[in-house]
Amino acid sequence: MLVLPTLAARPLRPPPHLAPPPFASSWNCRTKRTLLQPGPFAAGADTPRGRGAPLPEPEQRDQLLLAALHAARLRDEESRRPDPLFIDPYAAVLLSLDVAHQASESLPLHLTPCADHYRLTTRYVDDKLQNLITSSDNFRQIVLLTDGMDTRPYRLSWPKLSVVYDVSPGRVFSAAAQQLRGAGAKIPRNCVLLHTPLESPSLQEGLCKNGFNGNRPSLWVLQGLPLFTSSSLENLLLVISSLAMKGSIFIGELTHFPDWTAAADMVSEKDRLENLFFTQGFQVSFVHYENVARDLGLGYENVAKDLGLGLAPPRKQCGRVLLVAEQLRFSDAQMESFRTHFERTEEDADEEGFEEL
Repeated sequence: MLVLPTLAARPLRPPPHLAPPPFASSWNCRTKRTLLQPGPFAAGADTPRGRGAPLPEPEQRDQLLLAALHAARLRDEESRRPDPLFIDPYAAVLLSLDVAHQASESLPLHLTPCADHYRLTTRYVDDKLQNLITSSDNFRQIVLLTDGMDTRPYRLSWPKLSVVYDVSPGRVFSAAAQQLRGAGAKIPRNCVLLHTPLESPSLQEGLCKNGFNGNRPSLWVLQGLPLFTSSSLENLLLVISSLAMKGSIFIGELTHFPDWTAAADMVSEKDRLENLFFTQGFQVSFVHYENVARDLGLGYENVAKDLGLGLAPPRKQCGRVLLVAEQLRFSDAQMESFRTHFERTEEDADEEGFEEL
């Protein structure tokens, strides 16, 4: 197994820029700072009844908004099952009457999450997040890379002083925040939710302006963020690698990249992903959907029956992969701290030598 060096200084470089994705809105979303009241996973009876202002009319919606609404519909459907994998009491708040048909029929394939694996992924990420933040006091910075309608800040239980950063398309987040605010959604007390629009000129600068600290461990969750090419993933990993302290954890579900199909040759997509993460300092391990189902007490061959769905082999039809990665490289902030410490040590040594003379 390849082992990354303990301390790998990275060359100076300007913060990478993620180009706005296709269909991205020109709307900007202002930073949200919301103090929340404590609470564990919400139960079905806790479903909010209030409604915010209406979502944009169908002709005004872009495909990123429709994709996020489609995912919200999947979460709402799962929450209504007799034995759900998870409960999202806020998903119904995000839906409008005509979403069920429009969101599923007008979306390109790469924006449409596969229903069965999306539900398994959501449960897996929920459990993984809760286990990490409850088993360690270190993880109090959580970055959610989402479609703009991720309700985890509201439906999961976060420790005190947690800072949740949402990176997502600005227009989608703005529409969702309006709906959720009207429904009275809140996150735990003494925690804060901050948004950085995906359309920001620099995600790295945007997160830092919101207070992200590269000298503290962080958790990064990728589910729903629109990434259309392998280059967009590479740019995103460059940002995360620069910001994430050594020991930080990345959890995510990635879609199939069409630009890798043309260059498949002798290298598998799994190998390409592993090499891409390794280049940015991450040691990655892949999670099989059948193992997630088995850990939940569902035999993979019976998942279709248990979920009421036709569960196809994960990579063949859904073109998605679930993974967990650990950052083995020091962040830019850590490198700067080391540099400052060494400079001060040298200055102190020079002063002591001068005094002896």
